[in-house]
Amino acid sequence: MTFLKLTHLQKSFGPTKVVHDFNMAIDKGEFISFLGPSGCGKTTVLRMIAGFETPSAGTIEIAGKDQTNLKPNQRTIGMVFQAYALFPNMNVADNVAFGLKIAGMPKADIDTRVKEMLALIHLEHLAERYPYQLSGGQQQRVALARALAPKPQVLLLDEPLSALDAKIRVSLREEIRQIQQKLGITTVFVTHDQEEALSISDRIVVMNAGKADQIGTPFEIYNRPTTRFVASFVGTLNVLEAVVADQGAGLVRIGDKTLKINEQIPAANGSAIQLAMRPEAGSLADPTDATIAGTVTSSQFLGSVIRTRVDVGGKPVCFDTFNDPGSAPPVVGATVGVKIDPSALILLAE
Repeated sequence: MTFLKLTHLQKSFGPTKVVHDFNMAIDKGEFISFLGPSGCGKTTVLRMIAGFETPSAGTIEIAGKDQTNLKPNQRTIGMVFQAYALFPNMNVADNVAFGLKIAGMPKADIDTRVKEMLALIHLEHLAERYPYQLSGGQQQRVALARALAPKPQVLLLDEPLSALDAKIRVSLREEIRQIQQKLGITTVFVTHDQEEALSISDRIVVMNAGKADQIGTPFEIYNRPTTRFVASFVGTLNVLEAVVADQGAGLVRIGDKTLKINEQIPAANGSAIQLAMRPEAGSLADPTDATIAGTVTSSQFLGSVIRTRVDVGGKPVCFDTFNDPGSAPPVVGATVGVKIDPSALILLAE
């Protein structure tokens, strides 16, 4: 059931249009991530949902009610910012209670709700501390509790983890997801980090130049990108030159090997096309039995994974294989073959 509906949203700053006809229906309790590079419009869409920016055109509905022209404090929305935005002169408990006091909630109810929120983020023991006495991760947990305390209908998170170190970022994103699922709150999360988006989202919106290039589950976005931008932005991508051998049968030729791919080919026989391949879709093989052969230019041991880069006809091809304790990584300068899983090849449309 659609809970948050964005219809024909547009936003221009002067002559510059930063969001172009954005449409999306978000179900109640969904966790949606807006993913894209800086300047793609993802934060502008979030700010329009929050009421910090007024759409140049289009509408925003929450639970069937038009929110487009309401002020931020008139919308039942909680927001968590990248820079925490905690009040430095208030302790943890007072920061969490702030929105409840503004709403005029009785003190006894405020105290109960603050205790619930601090228990939710596991910081009951720090209720009397001030923001400067907390770590970055703890401050962001407090900001999350403050946003959730008034029981908003929608939770918005604007790159809340980007200021944290890598280890804390991973643990906190998992904690945010667990809290979101426990409360069942509809959530929109903005990030430029593809791993964050892939790991915690129900669906991902890949933004590019003010438009949604693709909307889908993490599995769909990674394995079946529908545009060249999505294919190149999400994950590592190899691009292989190929020739259509038999359009109707789905046969393509890479070098002297003919493969059948699982996609319809719009180009005529003999046409040059490009196929994308994720690094994990290739495996080492004897050069005479492989799809392509080349020279190893680098080999990185990453623990569970070995990342090998091979020069194939002057073009780099990168692939990942699991570590095998009984087999040493390939050495630089060696001639190797790469066997490709045809079902994992993605046809790149123009």
